[in-house]
Amino acid sequence: MIQQGMNAATRTARRYHWHSRTLCSFTEEPHVAVVGDSQGEILNLVHRDAIGAQQGIVGLLREDPAHIEKAARHLVMPRRHQVASSDINLKRLGAVLAVAHDQEIKTFADALLMPGMGPRALQSLALVSEVIHGTPSRFSDPARFSFAHGGKDRRPFPVPTTIYDRTIAVLGAALRQAKLGDTERANGFKRLHAFTQMVEDTFDPCADLDKTIAKECADSAGHGGRSIFGWEKPPTQLTLWST
Repeated sequence: MIQQGMNAATRTARRYHWHSRTLCSFTEEPHVAVVGDSQGEILNLVHRDAIGAQQGIVGLLREDPAHIEKAARHLVMPRRHQVASSDINLKRLGAVLAVAHDQEIKTFADALLMPGMGPRALQSLALVSEVIHGTPSRFSDPARFSFAHGGKDRRPFPVPTTIYDRTIAVLGAALRQAKLGDTERANGFKRLHAFTQMVEDTFDPCADLDKTIAKECADSAGHGGRSIFGWEKPPTQLTLWST
């Protein structure tokens, strides 16, 4: 089987040759190997461990289109890219920022997941823990979760690639340990979410959206900030941010 892929940006073509004399299944590792220049990790939906993802895709395709359409109609998205205060529950975001950046509070939250966790990584993990363990009512302001890893269009800030990789590494380590019967780190995400909610309920941690975004942009280069516009450069002037 020979397929050709076009790269519109460089106006070049890439040809794929698929050769499998011992083909047993088109959906479970039908190819013998993938040969070419390494581009890093790739999404392989025909890997033997991807059966769950395959079943999920098939299940979605089998859904009644009218049911999906009805659910989609509830999604009302503004015709803009920037994140506004009206999009976010600032108290919920404030609780996450307090857990990650307030030194006294962070000391307790840090111990729940991994000793020595940096504040910016903890900020992302606190939001990720809510995605994993939060109840449906916690997702009424989905724009808040963009403060975990930013956006490729720099809204609300460029993607902090080092934090992004750190989050994946921590999640991966937790899953690997859980498979071996050690659920301590996986349970840490649940404790982190509960602790963040406790801060939200006990204190009044209202976030200043403009200052939060300004700080993220100022720190972006140091976190490997990247967007569709390229890598972020260090700011020429120091941006002060008060908590």
